[in-house]
Amino acid sequence: MSVATPPVQGAAIPSPFVAVVGYTLRACLPAKRWFGVLLPCVGALLFAWITQAVDSEDQVEAFAEISRQGLFGLILPLACLVIGDAVLGADARAGTFQLTWLSPVHFGTIAVGRWLGGWIVALVTVVPAFALGAVIAGMPEAVGPMALAAAGGSAAYIALFLLLGVLVKRSTVWSLAVVLVGERLVGGELSGIGQISPMWQAQQTFAGLWDEGGHYILRDGMPDSWAAIVRLAIVAVVCLAVANWRLARMRPLSGDD
Repeated sequence: MSVATPPVQGAAIPSPFVAVVGYTLRACLPAKRWFGVLLPCVGALLFAWITQAVDSEDQVEAFAEISRQGLFGLILPLACLVIGDAVLGADARAGTFQLTWLSPVHFGTIAVGRWLGGWIVALVTVVPAFALGAVIAGMPEAVGPMALAAAGGSAAYIALFLLLGVLVKRSTVWSLAVVLVGERLVGGELSGIGQISPMWQAQQTFAGLWDEGGHYILRDGMPDSWAAIVRLAIVAVVCLAVANWRLARMRPLSGDD
């Protein structure tokens, strides 16, 4: 008498959330996008290297100013814009996002999964670049504060740019306007804007945690240190919540939707 052969067990099907994160890393971030992320990271190292050209007595203040103007004022938003636009905005403009939108996956899962995929990219590129920048500048005590500020700032920035990707057309232009006009110009004068700005709150995180030179760039009237990290987390959560609301009302029938 023959013995029945048990059915072959296939590979386990990943959860929808894992599938969304994996798809984000594979399809939404091709090689040219990785190049666009790594280029600002190289720029971060060059900014830090400039500190070595300053007299040793002024290196702490010089690194503080370079961090404010170069790292947090330019590199962080630029790198996160490349990532944040890739994880959803570019997909929506190309018309391929409708494949994800029509899938039997909750919109909240799509928003958080794509955000997490983008944040993972930032954690393995932007955050190490900022931490290594502190080492190159001869400020090893600033490595931890710099890494934490970059991680928190990138989380909020990617959520913000993901939101703009589904909220407006020409999201790249709007994202640049938010950074250059909203954060740098208006936010530099009005602390109310700085209170919800990833740029300013990331800088405040670094300034509050860096004991040796943070006072050079610490801005009065705004949270700093861990309080700024909490503010960045709130910004990220609010942006993802609004993105979830917007996704439920989208009708992505073509690349223009």
